[in-house]
Amino acid sequence: MDLFSFKKNKLEEVNVKPFKLERDIQNLIEENIDSIFGLEFICTEFRIDEFRIDSLCFNEENNSFVIIEYKKGSSYSVIDQGYSYMSKMLNNKDSFVLEYCRKKKVSVDIDINWEDSKVIFISPSFNSYQKNSVNFQDVPFELWEITRYENNTISLNQYLAQSKESINKIGKGANSVISEVNKEVKVQNEGIFRESLNHIQVEILNSFIEKSSNWDGLKIDYSKKNRIQVWKNRKVVIYIDKRKNGFKANMVRAMDFKGRVEKSKNIFNLKDPNNMFKEWNNKYKKLYQHELNSTKNIDYFILMVQQKYDSLN
Repeated sequence: MDLFSFKKNKLEEVNVKPFKLERDIQNLIEENIDSIFGLEFICTEFRIDEFRIDSLCFNEENNSFVIIEYKKGSSYSVIDQGYSYMSKMLNNKDSFVLEYCRKKKVSVDIDINWEDSKVIFISPSFNSYQKNSVNFQDVPFELWEITRYENNTISLNQYLAQSKESINKIGKGANSVISEVNKEVKVQNEGIFRESLNHIQVEILNSFIEKSSNWDGLKIDYSKKNRIQVWKNRKVVIYIDKRKNGFKANMVRAMDFKGRVEKSKNIFNLKDPNNMFKEWNNKYKKLYQHELNSTKNIDYFILMVQQKYDSLN
């Protein structure tokens, strides 16, 4: 990707400033992990038996572990290394939970969602072989290419698989690491999500996508089995949970994972003259909720969601 700066009505190309060391990439990501990926950093260089994990992180959104590996060369297999790390984690769950609890000084009584575990590889570049090796719809890995420029700008671009094929077709066999990992880790995407929808839900989803398609920075995340997450840049606009005949929409007013939501100063207040949304609260969250079972009031629903969208940077 070419990058230019705009000065006095002229474009000037900004040159790439390569990373000298793999550790430089690691330090940059670890110090900004929340801003970049919305993850909680646990520890660096986590050792488990013969393995050394570069960065161990936690996704508070779905209570799952995320392993991050940094690379500068291309003489390695992301498939082999990725599945080896996933297998090691799933066979040593207690060690990962204990490390999380030790670093965060919390109780070991924590419910981990192992289905959403994943590995993120970050490198200045990936070759075509590495990209093709993860070109399946259900590989629990992400490939991100990172570039640093001379004006201290950083770009991160994710490689997205195009195939609808399952990696289980090549991972058959009783002793296959791929098969064992994929029994427990379930990768979701738009195609898989849509397969389970009825015609009413498809109509609602298509209508929502069509009417919000011109909102800048909007992204619809299908990575959860029964939930759509709608994001603006790196902030959640609304959660849309699948129900038997429709969806249940949850718009966050305020959230505090430490249980102090009542003291939150950043509360979103919805202007809803038709009282479409109902309030729901506990000590961690304040939500607006609505059952969406048809497209009858979809235009008004979109206007309500747009209020939350407009409130986010």
